Amino acid sequence: MINRLPSWFRQEIPDAAVFEMSGLLSKFNIHTVCRQAGCPNLGRCFKDKKFTFMILGDSCTRNCGFCAVNKGSALTLDDAEPQRLSRIVKLLGLGYAVITSVTRDDLPDGGAGHFAKCIASIRALNSGIKVEVLIPDFQGKLASLKCVLDSVPQVLAHNIETVSRLYKDLRPQADYRLSLGILDKAKELQPSITTKSSIMLGLGETEEEVASSMEDLREKRCDILTLGQYLAPSPSHYPVREFIDIEQFRKYREIGIRLGFKAVLSGPLVRSSYNAEDIYRELLYV
Repeated sequence: MINRLPSWFRQEIPDAAVFEMSGLLSKFNIHTVCRQAGCPNLGRCFKDKKFTFMILGDSCTRNCGFCAVNKGSALTLDDAEPQRLSRIVKLLGLGYAVITSVTRDDLPDGGAGHFAKCIASIRALNSGIKVEVLIPDFQGKLASLKCVLDSVPQVLAHNIETVSRLYKDLRPQADYRLSLGILDKAKELQPSITTKSSIMLGLGETEEEVASSMEDLREKRCDILTLGQYLAPSPSHYPVREFIDIEQFRKYREIGIRLGFKAVLSGPLVRSSYNAEDIYRELLYV
């Protein structure tokens, strides 16, 4: 395991605005993947009022080796969460809301209906708010995917996370081809939807494997790709095998652009929802 961080991971010390945002989220009992997963960009994003809201609780029914989110049984569903989420979106004056979730394999629809209620609740307060959803695989259930798509988010994201070879170690309860199928089926059901995925680097993958995964995503008509450096949340998580240098990140971006992605964000601190609103507004639709 590599422990020493390169210099480009240095971040600003959180200021009062960050603590204010954290307190507000706690007051509304709203989770964010930013806090729950220990994102290194939290300070800057919270200061700029950029969040990735995490619904369906704070405990995941899967046990991915890279993830800091709580693991365990998640047997309750908070029916009041959509209303609280919409209220905080309105209070913060957000024009673009990013919503993800823990994986809820215990629910018949995987939580798809709850996603739909959250989107509807936000739109009921302001129909002009744009919504991006980062969804789990719903165990491949077509009805669940359709339920979310029928709520008409602007962007539908589903992360493949890593290359196929590493799934058995990192995502033993997921399936690489099933995840690609989610993106493919989304385009089939709603051709106009913008789709998005993300790959973590530094887990032991080769350049050839990353390029192959990028080709797989383009074959499924994925529009946006983000690539970032994996950081182990703790010594008990899957270890960092390599810190990818800046030039390699640039090379991956060049490969992605050549393959035809509409937008590619590639860099050490890039995460799946990194600058999500900026990509939507500036890179795709200006």
